[in-house]
Amino acid sequence: MKFRNCPGHHLKLYLWNLYRKLMGLDTINRFDRIVAILIQLQSKRIVKAQELAERFNVSLRTIYRDIRSLEASGVPISSEAGVGYSIMEGYRLPPVMFTCEEASSFVAAEKLMQKFTDPSLGLHHRSAMYKVKSVLRGKEKDWISTLESQVLIDPSQKPFDENIPNALEVLFESIAEKRKVFLKYHSLNAEHPSERFIEPVGLFHENNFWYVLGYCHFRCDYRQFRTDRMLKIQRTDQAFTLEHGSLDEHLNKNPEKEKTKIVISIDKDIARYISVRSRQYGFVSQESKADKVVMTFMTSDVLHGFPRWYLMFADYAEILEPESLKTRVMEILKEAQNRLSR
Repeated sequence: MKFRNCPGHHLKLYLWNLYRKLMGLDTINRFDRIVAILIQLQSKRIVKAQELAERFNVSLRTIYRDIRSLEASGVPISSEAGVGYSIMEGYRLPPVMFTCEEASSFVAAEKLMQKFTDPSLGLHHRSAMYKVKSVLRGKEKDWISTLESQVLIDPSQKPFDENIPNALEVLFESIAEKRKVFLKYHSLNAEHPSERFIEPVGLFHENNFWYVLGYCHFRCDYRQFRTDRMLKIQRTDQAFTLEHGSLDEHLNKNPEKEKTKIVISIDKDIARYISVRSRQYGFVSQESKADKVVMTFMTSDVLHGFPRWYLMFADYAEILEPESLKTRVMEILKEAQNRLSR
């Protein structure tokens, strides 16, 4: 059976026709949810029922009922137990209309892509955005044009070396096609760069840097590689040799390091300025006391990371516990004083 594009020139007309077929729906909210499910089914090859249930905060039973409603209205949905749902090839919604608010999100996304990805991937995104903008109405186009020149994102440092402007593009391709990549990599503690073949599992952005987690054939184990320390990256035709699972599984299975409880008291006027970075250093909770804020942390880096961060605002704060942190801060200050007096 072949399916042509859905009839109608406007999305609203199409949705109204769909609504007439789904007259048995008990609420408008359910109608909105079913339309959103239909759009999500078209955005991916396979969509799991659990994924839909979590997005719309409903039960699996409700999702099953909504899927049956879509099928009853003539939407050709195929399903496979344990895999998920998909729409048969050839069935499409008419062109989507965007609101001004949705169009605004394109500006933020484009600015972020320009600053926080490599030049190669940014170029592909820019090309995709031209296609998206081409379907906007005049009002939304004017809205975007006004915002584009008034939004600036300036990262604290460049995330990539000039020698590898296509790092993310190569890594994305490697993950999708399950093919190894060759790296020339200079780790932080190594005197000389090393050459490695890795099987990338996934990418994540943390503390203003991009990292790739992958299976390293040089170390015969999973390792994290920071993209700005890559001196060279190259595609290969070699297929993965292992099934790696998801990135979340790897990041969450690492054994938890022993953590130290830290409690500091800081001037209330200063506390708000460090709150953004505090979670990076193990922030747990805080309590206001008069003109002070008592903050509690659990950290595994009481020797380097936390004490050096604390020194940024030490003249406005007091360490309540542990004593070992006070000792470590004094050691750092003493070493700094020795260097200054040379």
